Amino acid sequence: MPGGGDDDDLFQRVRGAIRTRHLSRNTEAAYVLWIRRYLRFVSPHDPRAPRPDDLRAFLTSLAIDHEVAASTQNQALSALLFLYRDALQQELPWLADVVRAKRPLRLPVVLTRNEVSALLSRTTGTPSLMLQLLYGTGIRLLECCRLRVKDLDFSRKEIIVREGKGDRDRRTMMPQSTTGPLRQQLTSARALHDADVKEGRGFVELPHALRRKYPNAAREWGWQWVFPATRHYVDRETGEVRRHHLHESVLQKAFRDALLATGIPKPASPHTLRHSFATHLLEDGQDIRTVQELLGHRDVTTTMIYTHVLQRGPFGVLSPIDRLGSLPTSLAAHKTPIKPRPPFDPEE
Repeated sequence: MPGGGDDDDLFQRVRGAIRTRHLSRNTEAAYVLWIRRYLRFVSPHDPRAPRPDDLRAFLTSLAIDHEVAASTQNQALSALLFLYRDALQQELPWLADVVRAKRPLRLPVVLTRNEVSALLSRTTGTPSLMLQLLYGTGIRLLECCRLRVKDLDFSRKEIIVREGKGDRDRRTMMPQSTTGPLRQQLTSARALHDADVKEGRGFVELPHALRRKYPNAAREWGWQWVFPATRHYVDRETGEVRRHHLHESVLQKAFRDALLATGIPKPASPHTLRHSFATHLLEDGQDIRTVQELLGHRDVTTTMIYTHVLQRGPFGVLSPIDRLGSLPTSLAAHKTPIKPRPPFDPEE
């Protein structure tokens, strides 16, 4: 395997290519992780001289030895394709022949309205408000964590999601029931921010190059997180003492604890509230195009998967057996034993 210096240069090129294309930090972390695993797998061969057999063997090992899901295997392939095509800018004709794993079609887990109510009633504090927003607006977990003060429009009852999945902005509704709690949350966050400013802190991370364009924006109230973290950190580049947004793991733990307390057996996660939001809107008769815009889907076919889990609507077909009269609930209900009948003759 190449030396440490070569590895540093390789990952510097990978990170540079990722940031040039404005890919998300999560994508950067995932790609770097898969490239590191690939380097360990092909060691001591130089990754700058790739061999088709190495790449196929690595993907096969993920599927057979580690039993990863198809989506995980495809993510690893995407990372390696990015390494050679974008970071190293190598034209490798055989890369086009690498087959992606077929992703199975899975129906999303959806909670009933009673289950959502029971789950939310077992949460408290800031995580409770954030979970209410996930279900009440359909925004994603990180989109909720990254809300800034300027993204809340109380006069229009709107929430603006900035740089969502696919680096796109969109608008969604602000539920009436969350208006009061959101105002209280902003009051608490403002008091925290004012105290930080008095102590010479109060900075927040800004997207892209806004810190250079607007030097004072990092301490302005509008750019602060709606759900700030309880601790500070020091930015390596600027030396600023900043406060990050509440970490998503706090919300995940609160959801998990509430799920266990309710005894709901479904394999749910905070993202399940987004699925439930879409399904319940369609059950209420909302237009699928409207739901598509609220969710931020590029294609309406992505939204249409929720029509497969509707309790009523175009797929709410009543089984013919439910139209029959009363039926015996069990064989034990019969007072006389059931006599076996001769085999069915299709010619009769």
